[in-house]
Amino acid sequence: MNEKPLLNEQAIFPSNEVLNAFLAESYPAFEQLSAILTNEHSLVLEWNYYNDGRCWLCKVLNRKKNLFWLSVCDKFFKITFYFIEKHLESFTALDISETLKEELYRAKPIGKLLPLLLEIRTREQFPDLLKIVEFKKKLKK
Repeated sequence: MNEKPLLNEQAIFPSNEVLNAFLAESYPAFEQLSAILTNEHSLVLEWNYYNDGRCWLCKVLNRKKNLFWLSVCDKFFKITFYFIEKHLESFTALDISETLKEELYRAKPIGKLLPLLLEIRTREQFPDLLKIVEFKKKLKK
């Protein structure tokens, strides 16, 4: 789970062609997820190059609120949610994989934030992911 993000060339925008080249067999899942997020959840996917990490990242926004980050790795994409400790109890009530709940509890804090990383390769992983998206949309802070 600690594979470095790709898309390190600032001059190369992550177009569909570029994403397809890096994601390979995971690209259809990326396309489907992008469509679901924008069409069914009214979210905005915003690609930016970040000098601190020296790579392109996709910020997924609900209005102005950042719900999660998406990064591209070799043949999969990584989604990173950030939570704070007060969200742990309500997170464990979600109808999602126990493994994901345990990962959040074991997450090493980054400041006050607890990261939850998901490696996405297929659309079979969408149900838990979308439940977490809905949960995150409802959080006040």
